[in-house]
Amino acid sequence: MVALPVTTWRKSESREEEQSQAEEHPLHVASRLHSFNRFELKYLVPVEEAAEIRDELAERMDRDLNSPVGGYGVWSLYYDTPQLRFYWEKIEGLKFRRKLRIRHYGNLDGVTDEAPVCVEIKQRVNRVTQKRRITLPYGVARRLCDGREMVEHSAKESAFIQEVLELVVRLNLQPTAITGYQREALVGRDADTGLRVTFDRRIRGRDRDFHFGTPTPENRFTIPPHLSVMEIKVNERTPYWITDLAARRNLNLIRVSKYVQSIEAFGLAPRSVFHIHEADHQPPHTRTYLAHEAPLKAGAQ
Repeated sequence: MVALPVTTWRKSESREEEQSQAEEHPLHVASRLHSFNRFELKYLVPVEEAAEIRDELAERMDRDLNSPVGGYGVWSLYYDTPQLRFYWEKIEGLKFRRKLRIRHYGNLDGVTDEAPVCVEIKQRVNRVTQKRRITLPYGVARRLCDGREMVEHSAKESAFIQEVLELVVRLNLQPTAITGYQREALVGRDADTGLRVTFDRRIRGRDRDFHFGTPTPENRFTIPPHLSVMEIKVNERTPYWITDLAARRNLNLIRVSKYVQSIEAFGLAPRSVFHIHEADHQPPHTRTYLAHEAPLKAGAQ
């Protein structure tokens, strides 16, 4: 195993301790709330190589039960200030930063106000990624984040709901960008139960039409479609065989944010340099693409 810095938010070692903490801290209860901390390592790899890596990992990992063959859709609506505070905190690499989003898993066809979504606060503390979320009907989530209304909730959910509402009101948060991609996920087995590896492809986004149910959204690739983002997620340690695999394939760690890519792709910030025509960004070891084969816009699915 290759050690990573140990976080002070380490999981409790006994069920009794977890239950005690759940009583004192409502965000640790099950109900509709969920919270977890982990380290995330990201790599940008060609789609063809990602498929090879996935097959290799499958020898020691299992397919996530929620990940069908071909993957599943992940769509996120990000909120930010009019001055793009969360974007610039990421660019500047602040040790503590966070962002608010509404996330939907699966197909967007026929999304209604009753569809389940997650209202999520994702924050970074040094190298540790922390996520806290609550599952709500889409209509209720929009009332909370867009309408800035206090929505119905249980006593155990109160702290998180109030934190979301305080963030939205105090910072004047507003819908800023939507990201979407197709994800395949693998989970560790036996001694690697805390390991999760995801492969995200067809990464796209938009800066308008913020309703998930928009019938004909104008999405645009924010990362060239021949590339995918491979992400290794661990609680505390990266298994040695994962490190060996990355070294053997000459994979290089990258800092990439799908939200940042969307902001830059649509010129919402002056650093818009990554989003280029696919024909001008040749994929390695593949044939030359013609301009008409690499359109900038992509359908929602």
